[in-house]
Amino acid sequence: MTHNEFEPSATIDDFIEKIRRWYEEDYQGFRTMYDAAVENVKPLPDDTPDEVSYDWRNNTIEDLCNFFRSWYEWKPGVHDGLNYIEMFSWLSYENDYGMVFFTSGPGYQMTAEFTELQGQYMDSPDSLPLVKAWEDQLGQSMDDYVIPPEGFKNFNEFFARAVKPGKRPIDAPDDKSVVVAPADCVINMIVDELTETTPIPVKTVTMNVKELLGDSPYADKFIGGTAVSCILMPDMYHCYHAPVEGKVVESRDDVGGIYYGMRDFPDLLNKGDVGYGYDYSMFDNFRRGYLVIDTEDLDRGHVGMVPVGLNSIASVQFLEKFKSVSRPQRVPVDKGEKIGFFKYGGSLNILLFEKGRFPALRLHQGQRIGHFESKETSLGLFSGSWRTPSRRRRF
Repeated sequence: MTHNEFEPSATIDDFIEKIRRWYEEDYQGFRTMYDAAVENVKPLPDDTPDEVSYDWRNNTIEDLCNFFRSWYEWKPGVHDGLNYIEMFSWLSYENDYGMVFFTSGPGYQMTAEFTELQGQYMDSPDSLPLVKAWEDQLGQSMDDYVIPPEGFKNFNEFFARAVKPGKRPIDAPDDKSVVVAPADCVINMIVDELTETTPIPVKTVTMNVKELLGDSPYADKFIGGTAVSCILMPDMYHCYHAPVEGKVVESRDDVGGIYYGMRDFPDLLNKGDVGYGYDYSMFDNFRRGYLVIDTEDLDRGHVGMVPVGLNSIASVQFLEKFKSVSRPQRVPVDKGEKIGFFKYGGSLNILLFEKGRFPALRLHQGQRIGHFESKETSLGLFSGSWRTPSRRRRF
């Protein structure tokens, strides 16, 4: 080969030329894997909305190139920011060949390079028109956020914007038994009776703690415990905070993994109760970080927090204080203290609790349980209410 295939593409034109060349030369099986993926694409569910419909069956390399160019040139809005991600995900929907294509070899490198190109754009001043568009769509909710006097420098700075003091008060700051939400999010109990290495189904959901925590020695603390899913939607505040007070005893801010390759991404979004009943085992393989907090109380034990970058920019950013903590370090953290933030893209936090420490979600009367959405927001972010039957097909 006369080209350096491992050198990242500098522009979208370079990227498209590269994957076209890979296909022509079947570089490391790229053509073989792509052709197998499109030949085994499953039909879209009958109720798939038009705006996220994309039939990959028997598509050519030129179709793939055109899709990437269109995606790169597209300007995502608050209410349609997931559309291209969902269209792309149909290539791996219940498709083993699509999963292999996205998660290994040059197909994985393809998604990594495209993600990097999107990130460079979101970090550049060229993305500023997106900021104005999102501010207009978010409307009154922008009153919650700090706007720099000189304005935002780029879209990612806007996306990771800070809230004004007092807009996210920490509940019961002096009561160490109270766990608070780490972010603005949709919350679900994932699973209890967590296992160390074997994903065992519990109510259709699985979790592999040892993989999720990157083989951390603290994984054993959560065996038999509980996991809670905290999914951030595009219109939400995208910083994440400590759910409890204590000492951070271990952290990693970049556990390498895949960028795309969810077997059923649309089902994650299928209900207003996002992520309910979903198989979380795949998040063991996505790019993520993790942090373990010792509450310094035998009755509360340790609490794990795993920020996961899902699709698109896949960016997990820890504040310097919390990067790469290891023994014998013990970094103090207050409940509600900012840990880090996500840049543009899909994201969630998974909280881990020791066995018997956190058996259920509990609220006091009068506390917030949600808010009314506009019809436009609901249609843009959710495929249906939590009562909507899953669109997932079994083949």
